[in-house]
Amino acid sequence: MTQNMDTLTLADGTSIALDSDGHLQDLERWSPEVARKMAEHEGRELTPAHWEIIDLLRDFYTRFEMAPAMRALVKTTRQQLGEEKGTSIYLMSLFPESPARVAARLAGLPRPTNCL
Repeated sequence: MTQNMDTLTLADGTSIALDSDGHLQDLERWSPEVARKMAEHEGRELTPAHWEIIDLLRDFYTRFEMAPAMRALVKTTRQQLGEEKGTSIYLMSLFPESPARVAARLAGLPRPTNCL
């Protein structure tokens, strides 16, 4: 449960600090449980398709030390998961508001540059 907009409270009572956009203040605090709690608070259920993109984003961040903006996310998804999933339409179906921004938040990454 989230107590307020700037804190995420896990099942064991651990509090995780979030910034004003809902991103983790300490990226090292990310875990699959944290992602599930963030998604739950936003009214989302993370399916295997969501986790594919979250894992892809975490790998991208490890390699490039940045969260990809939409164009780079589409390109990386196409390269790693194929033409069918590597489209903005597919990513919008998973993360309707803003795929790059929402998926980065759930992946425990900073806000992508050039993302509104």
